[in-house]
Amino acid sequence: MSPHNQRLTSATNLLERLDSDETNAEEIGARITNLRHDKGLSLSELASIATVSKSYLSTVEKGSGSRPGAAFLHKIAQALGVTLADLVGRELVADSPGIPAALQELASERNLPARDVEMLAGIAFRGEAPKTRERWEFIYNAIKSSAAMDSDVK
Repeated sequence: MSPHNQRLTSATNLLERLDSDETNAEEIGARITNLRHDKGLSLSELASIATVSKSYLSTVEKGSGSRPGAAFLHKIAQALGVTLADLVGRELVADSPGIPAALQELASERNLPARDVEMLAGIAFRGEAPKTRERWEFIYNAIKSSAAMDSDVK
């Protein structure tokens, strides 16, 4: 299967999952809340960046009501700098070839965004690549801390 067809199949599966009962409103809300906290954003800030209603975002984060639609989730994913897959589940990352087992373990435990996992997996190490979950976590935390410092610079 060509890379284009693989991406198309993954996108189709993701959209089908949005419409299925596999991902409920509470799970999506919890993921959005966790990702928002990881980014250090308030509810108001995320709503403003995503150009969505603060009250609706609050409802979604609480898991109240029906599942949010794909358009809303797309706006939230873009505002958080993550993929739709990050909002509806980790399967697309965990099953990715080329992701070391220890990194997959960290990604699952910490519910890491797919972009972050792919970034970590793509690092070209001078020496030996990390082999333990703990080393991957140390590297991930160091990168996150460094990025936070950059955001303080105007």
